[in-house]
Formats: sequence, C-alpha cells, structure tokens
Amino acid sequence: MDGDMGGKSHSLWLCFPDHRGTSFTWARVHYYSADGSNKGGPARLPGPDGTSPPDRVFTAQASKEPSDPKYQALAKVEAIQVKVRAVLKKREYGSRYTQNNFITAVRAMNEFCLKLSDLEQLRKIRRRSPHDDTEAFTVFLRSDVEAKALDVWGSMEALARERKHRKEEEMEYKENLFRNQQLLKEYKDFWGNTKPRSGKRTTFLQGPGKVVMVAICINGLNFFFKLLAWVHTGSASMFSEAIHSLADTANQALLALGIIQSVRNPDPIHPYGFTNMRYISSLISGVGIFMMGAGLSWYHGIIGLLHPHPIESLIWAYCILAGSLVSEGATLLVAINEIKKSAHKQGASFYDYVMQSRDPSTNVVLLEDAAAVLGVVLAAGCMGLTSLTGNPYYDSLGSLGVGTLLGTVSAFLIYTNTQALLGRSIQAEHMQKLTEFLESDPAVRAIHDVKATDMGLSKVRFKAEVDFDGRVVTRSYLEKQDIEQILTEIQQVKTPEELEAFMLKHGENIIDTLGAEVDRLEKELKQRNPEVRHVDLEIL
Repeated sequence: MDGDMGGKSHSLWLCFPDHRGTSFTWARVHYYSADGSNKGGPARLPGPDGTSPPDRVFTAQASKEPSDPKYQALAKVEAIQVKVRAVLKKREYGSRYTQNNFITAVRAMNEFCLKLSDLEQLRKIRRRSPHDDTEAFTVFLRSDVEAKALDVWGSMEALARERKHRKEEEMEYKENLFRNQQLLKEYKDFWGNTKPRSGKRTTFLQGPGKVVMVAICINGLNFFFKLLAWVHTGSASMFSEAIHSLADTANQALLALGIIQSVRNPDPIHPYGFTNMRYISSLISGVGIFMMGAGLSWYHGIIGLLHPHPIESLIWAYCILAGSLVSEGATLLVAINEIKKSAHKQGASFYDYVMQSRDPSTNVVLLEDAAAVLGVVLAAGCMGLTSLTGNPYYDSLGSLGVGTLLGTVSAFLIYTNTQALLGRSIQAEHMQKLTEFLESDPAVRAIHDVKATDMGLSKVRFKAEVDFDGRVVTRSYLEKQDIEQILTEIQQVKTPEELEAFMLKHGENIIDTLGAEVDRLEKELKQRNPEVRHVDLEIL
C-alpha cells in the first residue's frame, strides 16, 4: 500500500500495552502525505547528533523485567497502516490574481488611454453579455491591457499625466459644447426653429398633459376676470377666489414643467430616469397652494373681520362666479374622465387611483378643480348672505372658508406625494403574483427578502434574493453538452492537477449557466408584467 497515494511513506514504531502480561507491544504505523513532506505526520524526535531522520524509531523500556526472555517472547510487532486523505493545497489569491480580471474595450481606451488599434493585438475573449439586446461581447485580460499601456506610454507616471491631460480636454469640450448649444438656441430663437416638433410636445396633446394644459388656460382666464370683479366690488370672498385661480394657474404651470422633465431619457447620472419629477412638481404645487392660496385667503378674511367695510353691488361678481363655476366644472370633468381611463387600464378603482397618487399631475388638477368648484359655491353663498343682510362679516367668513378648503387640499397633496417619493411598495396582490411566478420555476427553490417598489407612472422596481437549485442549473448545463465527451475527459483524469483543471473548466461554465438562468427569469418577469421595468435578482 506504500504506493497508493503517490507520495512518500513514513514509518513510526509505537508501543501498546498487551493484555497477556505486564508488557508493551510494539506496532509500526505507516503514514502518507501527498506532497512527500512530513507535514501532517507525527513529530520527529532529534537523534543523538541533533538531526531528525526521516523514519525515526522511538524506543521505550516499559517492561517490569525487560531482560527476561519470557516477556520478550510475548512482545508482538504488528504493522498498522493509516491512510491520510489527499487534499488540494489551498491557493492564496493575492493582488496579482486580479490582474486576470476581464475588462471591456471601452474601459481599456478610457482608463488606459489606448487606441482601438492597440487592442487588436491583444488576446480576445468572448463572454456572456449582461444586456438583453446582445448575446456576447469581447473582453480583454486586464494584465494584457496594463502591459500594453506600459508599452505605449513607457511608465505609469506618463500614463497618469495623459489621463490628467485628457480630463482637462474633456472639461473644455463640455464647456464649448454648452456654449455652442446656447448660441444655437439664440440663433433658432432669432430666425425661427424649423425643426419638426419634439416628441415632448405630444405629451400635452393626450393624457395628463392635456388635462394640465386645459386647466392652465381656464384658470388663467378665471384669475383675470375674478381680479376685475374684486377691483370693482372689493369683496373679500372674490379676492380669495382670484388668489385661488392665480395659485391654480401657477401650480399647474409647475406641473407642466414636471411633465416635460419626467419624459426625459435616463442618463448615467440618473439611471432610473426622471419619472419622480411629476411627484416633485406636485409636492411643490401642494406647498404653493398652502402658502399662496390658503395663506392669503386667511389673511384677507381676518382683515375683513377686523376692519369690515361695506360692499358695492355684487351683480358682476355673481356673473363672473357663474362663469367660473362652468369653466372649473368643465376642467373637473376632463380630469375625472382621464382618471377613470387610467384607473381602468391598471385595474384599480377610482378611489384607490386617487388615494395612491398613481398619476400626480392629474390628481392635482382634479383636487384643485374640485376645491375651485366648492370654493365658488362657498364664496357665492357667503356673498349672497352679505347681500341679503348687509353684514360684511359673512363675506369675510367666506374668505376663511375658501382658505380652509385650500389648506385641506394642500395637506392631502403634500402627504400623498411625500409617500410616493419615499418609495412605497406595490399592492399585496400584485406582489404575490410576482412571487408565485418565480417560485413556480424549477430552477428556484425559494425566494427571500422580496421588495417591489412603485416608481410612479406604472413603473415598478422588483428585487429579491433567490435560492437556486444547483442540480437543476447543472442539469441545464449538461443538457447542452456532449456527455460522452465529458465522460472521456473524466476517464483521462489521473492526477490532482488534471482534476483541478477539469473542475475549473466546467465550474466556470456552470456559473455562466447560472447567470443565463438569472437573465431568463428577469426577461420573463418583464414580459409577463410590463409595469416591471427594473429587476434585481440576487443569488442567495
């Protein structure tokens, strides 16, 4: 058995007590090591000359009468062979090992200041692409790229100077580009822009953009006529209504700006896009309603209570309020119809759609116009009481009532938009649907820490930690391989080095197969649920 392990054999004599008498039995123990060294074997005792021979025999006199032949005859020598398990020596991965990492051509040219012609001479490796639109892409070894950079630039100091120089040129280019864009804009403004209309303008011809533009036009006209009525009558309620229409016009202009920003394409600084700009503009709109509309209405109503003054004829004021009621009601109906359509598409009720602020821009128009209609009714009622009784306090109370109504709407808008910006979860039923889809896949054993965040405008970001079934993933890999060839490779393995090479080769391929399984699940999840735009599956 000395040659079974392919390493060196060592011998050791040990003494064991014998049950047949007061003596000890000597036994020889063979131990083996894969590398031929004495590591893992018994300690070697130094000899008389201070050295440790490879096979040192330990001697001990333990018999009561060691010179007695009777006891010496009873001593037996038995050879006991212990086989030590051969293990692969643990490799220490230092910083040099990371030099074999892969790097793309774009990074090689940007970080190491190389040209595409420099990379053509390097070794090329095809790897699985992380993107859906490409199947594979070419990468290079980082060590090869660094060696080529040193060959081109001569030293790391020269490479650092070139990086700094290119950085300065990039900053100068961006400044010139911005300057040229400003000049081009001024030129277009002077001569007229003959380019086709941008796609952003079409957002105001349908959906929330259309509702906002209609509201801006109507509220702007209402503000103008209400302001004339206040100047003519001096009514506190009419002043509150004028301020109310002005606040609505300004806030809806802010909503239009938010809609324009929200349709911008994602960029490296904002990889998830600008969808939240609608919530931000709606939040600012709610604050503006509270400060501008409610604040001024309360102030004017309090002043009217402290310093009442008689009111002139209110006939014109009633006519303007009637026209405002019709126009505000029309805008309100447009907002209601748009919300009904959107709620029906998403399978939600009208109430849930509004309370969850699925479309913040339309919600603001809806609530502002609803408050405007109620405000017109309240202002007309208080002004009617003032006309009947001649008491100006009713008119001032109407101003306070309009301010309170605006404050309530403002508080609701601030609350709902803040909740949306904080990142709230989607509905439990929808979350369960996504979870069941993943758990029904054969490659998935379990999923944990599931998070589905509503990003606004029917966009969901889904994240989960997935426990994959390694045997299913391995079988998926084997189904694409030639089993006979793999069997032949296994039969040719004779040494630990060959076994290591075989395992490393197929282990890397299995990891690639696992990555492909992750890509497949993410793609199917998006196809089955169009509202899921971003999927992050973490391997557990």
